[in-house]
Amino acid sequence: GVRVRIQRTPDDATQRRQLYVQWLNARVGTPDILQLDVVWTPEFAAAGWILPLDRFGPEREDFFPATLEANSWQGRLFALPWFVDVGMLYWRSDLMDAPPATMEELVTLAQRGMAAEGGAARGVVWQGARYEGLVTVFVEYLGGFGGEILTEDARVAINSPEAVQALTFMRDQIAQHRIAPREVLTWHEEETRFAFQNGTAVFMRNWPYAYALLSQEGESRVAGRFGIAPMPAAPGGEPTATLGGAQLAINAHSRHPEEAYRLIAYLTAPEQMLERAEVVGQYPARRSVFADPRLAAALAAPPSEVQRIVESATPRPVSPIYTQISEILQIHLHRALVGQSEPEAALQAAAREMERVIERTRLRELARSGGM
Repeated sequence: GVRVRIQRTPDDATQRRQLYVQWLNARVGTPDILQLDVVWTPEFAAAGWILPLDRFGPEREDFFPATLEANSWQGRLFALPWFVDVGMLYWRSDLMDAPPATMEELVTLAQRGMAAEGGAARGVVWQGARYEGLVTVFVEYLGGFGGEILTEDARVAINSPEAVQALTFMRDQIAQHRIAPREVLTWHEEETRFAFQNGTAVFMRNWPYAYALLSQEGESRVAGRFGIAPMPAAPGGEPTATLGGAQLAINAHSRHPEEAYRLIAYLTAPEQMLERAEVVGQYPARRSVFADPRLAAALAAPPSEVQRIVESATPRPVSPIYTQISEILQIHLHRALVGQSEPEAALQAAAREMERVIERTRLRELARSGGM
C-alpha cells in the first residue's frame, strides 16, 4: 500500500496559493499532491508546476464536463476534481410556487415578494463587493444573457452586447427596479446569507454551504420555506452556475508520481466521493454518485435539484492569466454598479486592459500551440 502523510496548509486560498508558489518555484518535491482551487489549474500547468495526468489513463466519462474543462490546459488533463461547488439561486417557497426561469420573471417575482403581506424588504441579494465573488456572480448573469469573458482562442469578449446587457441588468436591479439593495455593493457571502436567513430577501445568489445553515430550525427564519434552482436566463442565454470546488494535482517535482496518482484515483473514486458527501456535505464531481440512493441521506439539499444546478456549471476563463483578468473585472464591474461609469464604458475599459495583458503574456500564441 501507499503510506500517506497529510501536510497542513492555510485555509485561506490566497495564503495557500502563495505557499504553493514558494514551494514550486524552489522545486520542492513535497507535498506530492496539491489541492488546487478550480481557477489555479491552468496557471500551475502553464508554469510547469504540475504533471499532466494523461499518462495514467484517468477515467473521464463519469465526471461532469465542466470539471474536466476547468482542469485541462493545451488539450491535456492536469488535475481531477475532488468535489464541486456551484453558484445557485435560493428562493422563498412561501412567496412563490416555482423559481424564475427568466430574468424578467426574476424581477417580477422579486417585486411581488416584496409587496406581499409578510413579504421581504429586499428582492434579491448577491455578492457585490469588489472581490472575486463579484466576478462569480457576473459570470452567471453573463452566461444567462449568452455572453462570455474570453473565447476559446483567447479573444476578448467581455465588451460584447450580451455582456453589456448582463452588467446593465445587474445595475438596474439596484438603480431602476430597486429589488437589490445598494448595500449589496459591499456584501460578501455571509452578509448575503444573513439577509436571506433573517427573512429579509426573496432571492439570494450564494454557494451550497448556506443550505444547511438556512435549514436550522430556531436559527433560521426561512427554515423549511426555501428552495434552490439554477440561475435564470434571458432569451439567447443559458442557466449558468459558476464552477468552484477543489482539484487534486501532482507536484511536478514529486519523487513519487505513480503513488501520488494512485491516491488521487482513490480519493476521486465514487465511493470516496459519497463518503465525503456524508462526512462534510460536499457535492460529488461524478454523475454516478448522484444516482446512488445513499446520497439523499448525505446532502442537506435534494440531490436531483443539486444535479440540475451542477449540470449548468461553467468554469471561469480557463487561462493561466485568470488572476489578472479577475482583478481587472473586479474594478470595472464595481465602477459600473456604483454608478461611476456606464456598463458599456466599463466593459470597454476592461477589454482594453485585458487585451494588454494578453499581448504581454502572449496568451494567444499559447492557446494556438496547444488549444485552451
